[in-house]
Amino acid sequence: LKPRGVAVNLIPGLPAYILFMCVRHADYLNDDQKVRSLLTSTINSIKKVLKKRGDDFETVSFWLSNTCRFLHCLKQYSGEEGFMKHNTSRQNEHCLTNFDLAEYRQVLSDLAIQIYQQLVRVLENILQPMIVSGMLEHETIQGVSGVKPTGLRKRTSSIADEGTYTLDSILRQLNSFHSVMCQHGMDPELIKQVVKQMFYIVGAITLNNLLLRKDMCSWSKGMQIRYNVSQLEEWLRDKNLMNSGAKETLEPLIQAAQLLQVKKKTDDDAEAICSMCNALTTAQIVKVLNLYTPVNEFEERVSVSFIRTIQMRLRDRKDSPQLLMDAKHIFPVTFPFNPSSLALETIQIPASLGLGFISRV
Repeated sequence: LKPRGVAVNLIPGLPAYILFMCVRHADYLNDDQKVRSLLTSTINSIKKVLKKRGDDFETVSFWLSNTCRFLHCLKQYSGEEGFMKHNTSRQNEHCLTNFDLAEYRQVLSDLAIQIYQQLVRVLENILQPMIVSGMLEHETIQGVSGVKPTGLRKRTSSIADEGTYTLDSILRQLNSFHSVMCQHGMDPELIKQVVKQMFYIVGAITLNNLLLRKDMCSWSKGMQIRYNVSQLEEWLRDKNLMNSGAKETLEPLIQAAQLLQVKKKTDDDAEAICSMCNALTTAQIVKVLNLYTPVNEFEERVSVSFIRTIQMRLRDRKDSPQLLMDAKHIFPVTFPFNPSSLALETIQIPASLGLGFISRV
């Protein structure tokens, strides 16, 4: 099956519905062997496809969506009361009558977790080359940082203007991921989790690079980052994903950008910084202050005594001594039950799928 053809032209989740109807027929025949071999070969075949084409976002998204839909079908038509309450009376007639497949549901759930983790690795590999250039290096607001920070003016820019990733490149890629998942009929709750993970990766890689580069720690760069983050938030709003938890994953980056812009002289400034930067570790706050580089003669470096004041104020904070965020961290995934309103008896199998050997009973 080619994901694009199936996803664009047919009902989302069609492979899952076809597989479930085959299971239902084996259940109707009370054929234990047939049910087992069907479920086992389904699971093995999905694994095989993903081993072969596991670096292709469309393929992985397609089988994640269908594995979840198959799992939902096995629950929805299990005959268990908790899963039947949204069914029509006609749908309840399709419930399995002979076998309890709870054990296989667990195996499918474990498989879906593996596929989800694979999807995250694929999208990370696609996004990673874009992030530093698009979020930090490329000037979205023209002219804000036209001057190189003092002491760094001799350094030539590490990126050429042509072929450079910009914030727009990142937004286009997010659009592409989102539209593929929607085409595949992925559960809305699962899309939210994927988006949260994508935003975490963008935020973590951006912050880690900021913490390692003196040329990125200036007032104007703080302004640039805040603008870029606002564009990412706008994207979430546009896709109705503000409640996905994605925005919150950017909080450490937002606070680092604010830290580059606030005053850093008096005790009051120190107190304001300590209360503002609750998503950053002490090590990260101190590092940004140490790296802070004035862009012009009206600004000053942060004094050693001010940094000591910050350290004293934060000494009782129980936080990680780690400087860099774990960009490889994957949030635990859940698959909330999502029954389908689709009537199984209305499903048609197009000839283009080459499944002529399957006939409706």
